[in-house]
Amino acid sequence: QVQVVESGGGSVQPGGSLRLSCAASGSIFSINAMGWFRQAPGKQRELVATITKADTTEYADSVKGRFTISRDNAKNTTYLQMNSLKPEDTAVYYCNAEIISREHNGLLLDDYWGQGTQVTVSS
Repeated sequence: QVQVVESGGGSVQPGGSLRLSCAASGSIFSINAMGWFRQAPGKQRELVATITKADTTEYADSVKGRFTISRDNAKNTTYLQMNSLKPEDTAVYYCNAEIISREHNGLLLDDYWGQGTQVTVSS
């Protein structure tokens, strides 16, 4: 059984910083891309940032220059460093990982989501 768990959310004032972590665990053979998405109240879930196994990154225009995604393959973990936070960054942040897991009859590629962590930016 594979699990993906986020941590590090919270409340911060505008201009502040937060660091989110996302750890995958279980019968993992390999992890391909990992990413962060967010969903604000009344809005659709949107992509924030992604990172490949080779550390190629992509960012939403709204967070470029402020957020940095990274990963530690040895720990099956991805991080999202968020600086210069704005009220419009307020949302539930979800981690996503494309994971190849070891199953009893071979390997299985599937998409996994964490439970989400709340980020609130307010004065």
